[in-house]
Amino acid sequence: MSITAEAVKQLRERTGAGMMECKKALVETNGDLDAAAELMRKQGLAKADKKAARVAAEGVIALEKSADGKSAAMVEVNCETDFVAREADFQGFSTEVAKLALSGNPADVEALAALKLASGESVDERRRALVAKIGENISVRRQVSLKSGGFLGAYRHGTRIGALVAIEGGSAELAHDLAMHVAAANPDYLSASDVPADVFAKEREIETEKALAEGKPAEIVAKMIEGRLRKTFNERALLGQAFVKDPDQTIEKLLKAAKAEVKAFRRFEVGAGIEKKQDDFVGEVMAQVKASSGK
Repeated sequence: MSITAEAVKQLRERTGAGMMECKKALVETNGDLDAAAELMRKQGLAKADKKAARVAAEGVIALEKSADGKSAAMVEVNCETDFVAREADFQGFSTEVAKLALSGNPADVEALAALKLASGESVDERRRALVAKIGENISVRRQVSLKSGGFLGAYRHGTRIGALVAIEGGSAELAHDLAMHVAAANPDYLSASDVPADVFAKEREIETEKALAEGKPAEIVAKMIEGRLRKTFNERALLGQAFVKDPDQTIEKLLKAAKAEVKAFRRFEVGAGIEKKQDDFVGEVMAQVKASSGK
């Protein structure tokens, strides 16, 4: 049957797919717009599932804060390339997911994926449709929500790093400064006392081996190790870190002066912990040269 340009146009507006894909779907469904849209949706979801195994280590951190400033949500949404990370549809989807994380307060990523967007689709349905449209694997990797009876700082550096800090006492300005600090300094713990015993023991073992390898007398090795451990974990703990806006004082002293206390903090960085594929560009070029020369 003959498929009109107007029918193709309407299907493109509904699905966001290419002209040829829309025409093919209309031919397969004898020009039925609804059936064609449903067919494309099913085909798109199948394509999305096939791309799920591909590494998605680029993306954005999206942040949303409540009107009263007492709660905030942060999500990491990943894709395969930084080009797609800058694409309007991808960024719009990320913002919608963050807003839903704030309003829906899901327990985890799985619960967030099941929540409904304003369009009536679930987050996961929209994600898979976006995969089909854009052609890259896309995933909502992690989410977190924080609430505070005091002040809540939320800070995003560009689109790749985000931080939330909940405090009691102090001020909104202090909470924001602390969120900026967490984004920049990337603390692992609130205080040195929060370091897990196994992590502390492993670090002690490493420092002992280093000290003995330096040929230090056994009687001073123990003192050296304690000093090094204090320095190491103070640098990794928020309270022991030098404040980025005033390196002459620690976060602990800053909080004490403001009569404030950090109750919780979280930091996300795009792709952190994801093993990225290392492209062998030299090898690829050499392979192409050999192929073109027939050797």
